[in-house]
Amino acid sequence: MRIIDNEEDLLKDLPDNYMNSEQLDFFRRRLINLAEELRSNAGDTTNHLRESDIFPDPADRASIEEENSLELRNRDRERKLLKKIEQALDRISKGDYGYCEESGDPIGLERLLARPTATLSVEAQQRREKRQRQFGV
Repeated sequence: MRIIDNEEDLLKDLPDNYMNSEQLDFFRRRLINLAEELRSNAGDTTNHLRESDIFPDPADRASIEEENSLELRNRDRERKLLKKIEQALDRISKGDYGYCEESGDPIGLERLLARPTATLSVEAQQRREKRQRQFGV
């Protein structure tokens, strides 16, 4: 089995090879690395929040509280992304990864490189966003 090490090699692959075992392995490794990075960030946040000093000056305290709030919001987004990563890894194991949930069409390597957790093709995503704007759904 050939190993695809970088995006350039992935994009050089023939269209007939879409989501072959080498490509799936590439995305599996990318998703696992991203998940490990996010988990590391979460640990750093926990340590940072534990180490926060208490400042008697209300302005300093407010500034620290705002920084902590922003950091916690970022971690919440990352927590949600971790869930999407786990779902993507599950789709890889089931053989569904890289195909649109709505149409079954290929999502495309370029889109998956930009957003490896994508579940919709560009066209399906655009339709969904248009419906959301029109109907608030």
